[in-house]
Amino acid sequence: MSATARQGAVSSPPQIRIGDLALKVLDGGPLWLDGGAMFGIIPKPIWSRLVDVDDANRIPLATNCFYLDTAGKKIIIETGCGHPSKFDAKEQGFFKFSNYWLADSFAAAGIDRESIDFVILTHLHFDHAGGATMPDGNGGFIPTFPRARYIVQQGEWDDAVTGHAVMTGTYRRENLAPLETSGVLSFVNGEAEIVPGVRVRPFPGHTRHQQSVVFESGNRRAILPADLMPTSAHLGLRFNMAYDLMPFENMKNKERFLLESAEPNTTLLIGQDPHAAHWRLGNDEKGRQTLAPAESGGSP
Repeated sequence: MSATARQGAVSSPPQIRIGDLALKVLDGGPLWLDGGAMFGIIPKPIWSRLVDVDDANRIPLATNCFYLDTAGKKIIIETGCGHPSKFDAKEQGFFKFSNYWLADSFAAAGIDRESIDFVILTHLHFDHAGGATMPDGNGGFIPTFPRARYIVQQGEWDDAVTGHAVMTGTYRRENLAPLETSGVLSFVNGEAEIVPGVRVRPFPGHTRHQQSVVFESGNRRAILPADLMPTSAHLGLRFNMAYDLMPFENMKNKERFLLESAEPNTTLLIGQDPHAAHWRLGNDEKGRQTLAPAESGGSP
């Protein structure tokens, strides 16, 4: 098992070194989704060789969230599905959620969620933005990270609040409304630096305004492409999801992303692969691109 495999809420979360940057991989909780939907036009005899699949045709997914303390700021990228109480019994059964969520991973690792300065959300689907809010104890919801500014592409927010989506209900009100009413949102339009060494870049395809996160330190770089490539099994250009709003754009942007990621000293952070969060591109004997889990870094 890779050192960055999903491990639950643990006291010593896996760590990835990108030059002087030390990213901790916090577990936002697992979920299972329909394999056919996760691989779109790819036939099951092909995709089922690449992933585990249960008797209900579902495949396991992680929600890898990346914590970083740099430039005097504490940052969390992605927030997972959120508190289990957000989902009714039918949803709990279908998605096979666990009984822990991102706040439990924060507590286990001894990180104060109220110390977070920035929350970067690649997009606002429930399995990425669900942990952005939490129950307030009175039947409502409040921001999970009350001091933080939540970084979202303006276009993604506009699509979310107008329900511009393939999956009805994937933009959930309890994940969005508390952020707006609390005044914690910070919108960006296009590429933007959040702190030195951390920037966001639009990667449209899965949604119209999904953003990636790029980490750079020294001569090292890592890129989180979000649902442009949610698991290592989605390496192939045509391995899109049925959930993708713009499959052709997703394919072309993935092609450009993989070309860029093949450069020396660049690694991939994959958000929903249950086996590892940190990967390196290579080539097989026929020159085809391959992925292999990368080694994690040591202590900061």
